[in-house]
This record gives sequence, structure tokens and C-alpha cells, in this order.
Amino acid sequence: MTEPPTLPTPPDAGSASPTQQLSDVHAPPPYTVVNARVVFISATSVVIGVAGTVVGVALMRLIGFILHITYFGTFATGLVQPSITRLGVWSVLIPVGGAIVIGIMARYGSPAIRGDGIPEVMEGVLDKQSRISPKVMILKPISAAIAIGTGGPFGAEGPIIATGGALGSLFGQVLNVTADERKILLAAGAAAGLTAIFGTPVSAVLLAVELLLFEYRPRSLIPVALSSCAAMSVRAVWLGTEPVFHMSNVPPQTMESLAAYVVLGVVIGFAAVLVTRIVYWIEDAYEHLPVHWMWWPAIGAVFVGLIGLLEPRTLSVGYSNIDGLLSGTIFGRALLVLVILKFISWSLYLGSGTSGGTLAPLFTIGGGIGAVLGSLVAHAMPSLGVNPSVAGLVGMAAIFAGASQALLASVVMAFEMTRQPMGLLPLLAGCTAAYFVSLLMLRGSIMTEKLVRRGVSVQTEYQADYLAQVRVRSAVTKSVVTLGIHDRVQDVIAWLSSGEPGSEHAGYPVLDDDGLLAGVITRRDLVGRTVAPDAQVGSLLQRVPAVVFEDNTLREAADHMVREGVGRLPVVKRSAPRTLVGILSRRDLLAAHEERLDAKDELQPAVVDLRMALRFAMHQRPRG
Repeated sequence: MTEPPTLPTPPDAGSASPTQQLSDVHAPPPYTVVNARVVFISATSVVIGVAGTVVGVALMRLIGFILHITYFGTFATGLVQPSITRLGVWSVLIPVGGAIVIGIMARYGSPAIRGDGIPEVMEGVLDKQSRISPKVMILKPISAAIAIGTGGPFGAEGPIIATGGALGSLFGQVLNVTADERKILLAAGAAAGLTAIFGTPVSAVLLAVELLLFEYRPRSLIPVALSSCAAMSVRAVWLGTEPVFHMSNVPPQTMESLAAYVVLGVVIGFAAVLVTRIVYWIEDAYEHLPVHWMWWPAIGAVFVGLIGLLEPRTLSVGYSNIDGLLSGTIFGRALLVLVILKFISWSLYLGSGTSGGTLAPLFTIGGGIGAVLGSLVAHAMPSLGVNPSVAGLVGMAAIFAGASQALLASVVMAFEMTRQPMGLLPLLAGCTAAYFVSLLMLRGSIMTEKLVRRGVSVQTEYQADYLAQVRVRSAVTKSVVTLGIHDRVQDVIAWLSSGEPGSEHAGYPVLDDDGLLAGVITRRDLVGRTVAPDAQVGSLLQRVPAVVFEDNTLREAADHMVREGVGRLPVVKRSAPRTLVGILSRRDLLAAHEERLDAKDELQPAVVDLRMALRFAMHQRPRG
């Protein structure tokens, strides 16, 4: 019962013997990247993808139906730009009437239908084990259709992402799945919804990864990708395969034009920060109104209606505006006025807590700013080779990258919506610059700020688990104090109180007569226990020992500790699972992070002296 310099070596320790079987110990389960459950979840996700697309297309039809009834007095389902010519000044009442209905639905139906929808889905993932009320799946699209169909300056993508997410969550609540699997089904539904609206399956997967899954693993990526594929296939049957927005072919870029698009991205990044702060400032201002929040949408709708009188193109989804600024049919002062009025209308109405999306309005605002600035630069400095339409495309994607802090999704989405491969490089340049500015200036995105205010922790960094990269053999403590199965319990208890070296540990491996692991005994098992005078340690062992192999990762070891409810694990050989190699404690797991922190924070001395390297290169130059 003193600390030995080395562990005893049992006979035949290098190979498994009849007395050393894997069934004698509880080891971590073997790691698998995917398994049969992933097949089941993937098949379910395909069904969700089809259903999500049906719901998405139905929502678009419903929006068109309400638009035709309220603004034109006709029965049709196609999306159109609202016109005020039939009703004139009375058209102001259309958004107000829709807002009153939405306020009633939110108060007496579900408050979760308020807002864009994406933050609410994120909150469900982060704080509610991906459980979203079935009410949301019904009320969210209806409320969004009413808001947009009565002139609300929103896009349908946020609500349909929320609806698709609720649909996936509903599947996850009906089926016997884990909380992690329910999250995957939720993300599959959200990705299907975005694909149904914009026909962007790849960016839908990326958006799910960056904003909903908070991970990049095959077990989640495969089902979401298959859901998006299924959604795109159904969408192609109903709506065709043409890109959502059309623009002339983007020419190859020069170094000068790419530099200009980086600067544009910086400007758009500041615009994204300003937009985010203004939206939340307006939302806070509504909190001070002396009326119930049910009536706030009606107040915001008054501004929507009045601004719609000045510029009808600010009303409803405005996808035609995006198409116009990308194709160059809307430009100059008219485009600048549209951007300003659209922002005022959208921010005042969204801040009121109505139901509507942020993506399409952000595209209009950012794309308009980009196109206007691009026109000015093209006129003032034509040698840079800046194209106003490309600048509009970069602005459109960059403002979403800055506001949502979803960089890759923003770049790929803009590409998929226009199918312009030469636009990828300026998109990557501009969006990265905007993303950088946003991260420097905002503590959260337009999607996550609301969650941060509610006390929900949102991590936007995804990196490989450090513990999953370190083997147990690198962190194991090999100098182990052990007990024998025939040691008297009273003698051990007395030794624990002696203060001798090794007596301060919380747990001890117990070895049998052959030096093989028989179990683990803890201080709690011994101290304060009344036993017979001749009781032996072996009589206190109650279960098969939980162990970890040398070649397991520290992540597997940590998970095994949690499952077994222990704070330390004997480390054994895989070929001889009762041969003790050392012990791994929670302290060892924490200590393993020291190397990671050093790599992150500790500056390393320069290895190469640049001045000496330059002098050497000069001396090696051929003479003459």
C-alpha cells in the first residue's frame, strides 16, 4: 500500500490469455463514424425534405393568393409586386389589417411566431433539445403569409426555415430518436425549406451547419444533404431549375477589381453592423410603448403602408427588386431611394415583432448599396474594372455574411441563386471582408443577438475536439498505487489516515494474486464503513471494472467516465484487458489541455532570421 516505482508485470502480459477477456471489463464502445441509426435518420430526412418543399411551395402560393386578393381583388397564386393604384390612400389599411390579425395569432396562438423565425429555431436547438411546438409549424407560415401578403417588406425564407425546422422537430418528437438525432431532423427540415424558396441546396446545407447544427460531422451532414437534394428534386418538378435571379455573365476579375470588392465588403460590413444595431434599437424602443405587444405590429404596419404610398416597390417580398438591381434595370437615384425606404419600412415592421424574414430585405439593402457604390466607382475609376452588377451581387451576399455571420453559406447562396461561376472570387473576397468587420464589432449576429440577450450561449466557432486528437497513452499516469484483493479492509482504512505517500488518492485499482486488474475501490467505499475484522478488499468489489485502453482517445475516456459515473479509469492493454498500464483521472484530462493552450497563446521564437536569409540569398547570386 505504498506507491511502487513500477507496476507488477503479470505472466503473459503481452497477449490475451484465457483469464483476460474483453467481457471481464467495461471499456468504451468502439468509435464509428456512421452506423445503422444514420441510415434511418437519413431516410427520415429525405421524407422531411419532400414534405418541407411541399410546405414551402404552399407558403409561396398562399402569399401570392393573399397578395392578389388584398391588392388586386382577384384570385390567383403567383407572386406579384403589390400595386396601390386600385385603392390609393386606402392601401395603407392593408398592412395594418394584416398586422392586427398577426398580433391576435401571436397572443392567443403562440408568441413563437413573432420575428424572423431563424433565431427561434436556433433557440430550440440550443436550449430546448430541438423541441419546437407543432403549433409553430401551422401558425408560423400562416402568419408570415398574412404579413407578406398584406404588404409586409419581408422575405418568405425565414418563416419557411422555421416551418421546415418545426416539421423536422415534429418528426423527431413522434419517432423514438435521441436529442442529437432530433436536432439533425430539425436542420434537415430547415434546409429543405430554404431550398424550396431559393433553389439553393448546397448553401442550405451550409446554413444549417453554420446556424443550426453547430457541428460538422458525417452523421449530421449526410441526412441534411440528402434532405436538401430531395427538396431540390421536388422543387425542380414544380418550379423548374432556372436560377432565382438573373444577371449577365460575370467577366473574369483583375487584381484591381478584386481589391475594390474587398473594400466594398468592408463598407458593407459596417452597413451590416449598423443595420443589426438599428433593428435591435427599434425593437427595444417598442418595449417602452404603453400598449400591449399584440398591437405593436399594427403600429409598425402604419409606416409600411405610408412608405408603400411613396414607393410601392418596398412592399412585400421584393424579389423583382433584387432581380432588377442585379440585371441593371434598377439603378442610380431610384435604386438608392428604394434601398433607404425599404430599410426604414422593414426595420420598423420587423422590430414590432411581426412575422417575416430578413434574408430578402437584406439582399435588397446590401445589393442596392453595392450596385450604387459600384456605379460610382465604375464612373470615377473605370480602370479598376468594377462591374455595378457584380458589385450588387457582392453587396447582396456580403451584408448577409456580416449580419448573420454565416460566411460560407452567404458566398455559395449568392452563387447558386445566379449560377455565375466567375462571381465566386469577388463574392469570397467581399463576404470575407464584411464577415471580418462584423466579428470585430458585434458580440452576436442579427440572428443570435436576441438569444444572447435571453442568456443563451451561442458559439460560432467549430473546431475538432482536442481531446479526440490525443491518445490515452499520452496522458496516463503510470506510477499507480494499487491494492490487493486480500488486503484487510481495516489495514487499508488505517493506511488512508496515515498520510503516507499515495494514501491521499481518491481511488485505487485492485489487483488479484496474478497481478491482474480485479476492480477499483474508492476512498468513499472504505472510509466510515463498518466491516468484519477479517474482511478483505476483494469482498467490497461490486462490479466489473470500467477501464480505458491505451489507444483510446481522451474524448472516449471522458465520455466513458460520464457513462460509468467514475472519476478515474484504469488504463489497460487492448490485447490484455486486465493488464494494468496506469490510471487516468479527471485531473489528467484537464492537464492535457495545457498543450492546446500553449499552442493557442504562447508566442514561439522566430525560427528563421529573415535578415540572415536575405544576406545569404544575396551572396548566392551568380556574378557577372
